[in-house]
Amino acid sequence: MNNLRKEFGSDNYSGVATEIMEYLSHINQSHCHGYGDDPITEEAIKTLKEAFGENAACFFTLNGTGTNITAIDAITHSFDAVVCAHTAHINTDECGAFEKITGSKILPIHTEDGKIKPEQIKPYLAQLGNPHRTQPKVVSISQPTELGTLYTMEEIKAITQLAHENDMLVHLDGARLSNAVAKQKTTFKGATQDLGIDIVSFGGTKNGMMIGEVIVSFNEKASQTIPFLRKQNNQLLSKMRFISAQFIPYFQKEIWKRNADKSNQMAEYFYHKIKDIQNIEVVYPVDTNALFVKLPSELIKPLQYECFFYVWNHEESVVRWMTSFDTEESDIDLFVSKIHELLENI
Repeated sequence: MNNLRKEFGSDNYSGVATEIMEYLSHINQSHCHGYGDDPITEEAIKTLKEAFGENAACFFTLNGTGTNITAIDAITHSFDAVVCAHTAHINTDECGAFEKITGSKILPIHTEDGKIKPEQIKPYLAQLGNPHRTQPKVVSISQPTELGTLYTMEEIKAITQLAHENDMLVHLDGARLSNAVAKQKTTFKGATQDLGIDIVSFGGTKNGMMIGEVIVSFNEKASQTIPFLRKQNNQLLSKMRFISAQFIPYFQKEIWKRNADKSNQMAEYFYHKIKDIQNIEVVYPVDTNALFVKLPSELIKPLQYECFFYVWNHEESVVRWMTSFDTEESDIDLFVSKIHELLENI
């Protein structure tokens, strides 16, 4: 029996922001044309353009895996390859969907902190033009990374510059982009288009939305292709307005910022509560709302019983604790008190 009020397994575990739920109820009136041909979706696209830039083409989708696949599919051929960190979601947590559906190959780069560097991409450039090798065409980065770390603006610019100099494009997996934008005190345009990003998978379900994502494309050729790939990849919802509508209050009421600030702040609070506990080590910088913690293996199951979380590395006993927009200090305090209690008995 779970005795704690909140869990730290994922920010997907949290519910829906009240204003978004209310807005969905508000637009649940009468009839609307399907598949995005409706005034609500039109307003949502206008809202996203205000955030990402007027030349941003926006395509609403159902889930993160489908969004990543469709976005990258639009900028690759089957003989192309995608360079990414070995921890990237497309490489580790999408069940090979990218390779199966696109036919393209993933070229993973080992990284200690979730971030890839231009010099790690360069060795793959020797494959360009060789018909015996898959062609490196896309660099895919996550912001924040799967380890919760953040690329600096300069680091992203260096990657996009190298890519564009070699006729490559850059995809950004932005499932938690709101957390990055809030932490770096920038804008969505400033975190993407202004840095040379070509296409973005943007999600809000980890930050207060119910369902759905959006592909934001700054590449004209991709923007012409995505409508067809979205249908082929089972990402075109008939009642599209229930996805697109959420983005209206999400941006217009700055729900994205309020929620991201809260989850980031709770992770920082969490860090300060545990950083000096003996036998516990925070193994990566806590840049956003994720903590990766090494702890005695005998603590894992008792703690999971009280409050579920995922084990990131079984061999090294590294676990991941995620905070959400509805995490409270009291949830963390209760969990930390359980850590102290267990440590006294080992």
